[in-house]
Amino acid sequence: MNRVDAGFTLIEVLIALAITAFVAAVAYSSLSTAMQAVESTRASAQRTYEINRAWMIISRDLRQFVARPVRDEFGQVEPAMAGGAAARFALSFTRGGWHNPNDLPRSNLQRVNYRVEDGALWRDTYPVLDRAPDTQPQQVRLLEGVELLEPVFLGDLAAAEREGRGLTIDTSGWQSSWVADTSAPGVELLPPVALEIRLELDDLGELRRIYALPPL
Repeated sequence: MNRVDAGFTLIEVLIALAITAFVAAVAYSSLSTAMQAVESTRASAQRTYEINRAWMIISRDLRQFVARPVRDEFGQVEPAMAGGAAARFALSFTRGGWHNPNDLPRSNLQRVNYRVEDGALWRDTYPVLDRAPDTQPQQVRLLEGVELLEPVFLGDLAAAEREGRGLTIDTSGWQSSWVADTSAPGVELLPPVALEIRLELDDLGELRRIYALPPL
């Protein structure tokens, strides 16, 4: 009797390799999609955290607003709050509650500026209220991907209007700038009673928040 050797033919081997390659491709595609989804979720969560953190810092500063004018490095008086298109900074004001854990001989008041530069939202603070020519601010980059910071100001509660019958406030008539009147030197600019801050982000578009200033 002749002995026949058992084994796989070339066609069977090629079919097996093709099936293995197909299964591996499907598995890799599924794994890649899952990893991309996880990375996208992680990036979205990180972005949300950064935006909420920026809003938290802005809200904290405004809740501690103090009606205290200051002098800038040029010796000019800055109102307790100033901002808008006609102002030097998008938003500038004096706040209280500056933590002093080392009990240094300084005020607990602090001047804060918010501005947009190089596609980011910046927060500047000064070590003193009334600045000297060589006073340098501490600059902190709060949020990336910011195209615009635009505050609008409400000078009188009587001017506040609601939209329709809801609780939404119409801010279209609020002032776009809050600056001292240069034609009336020596006249103090009183703070607004409220303001709305509009942030334009390159990925999420426009975000808005309205703040009533103390003691309201």
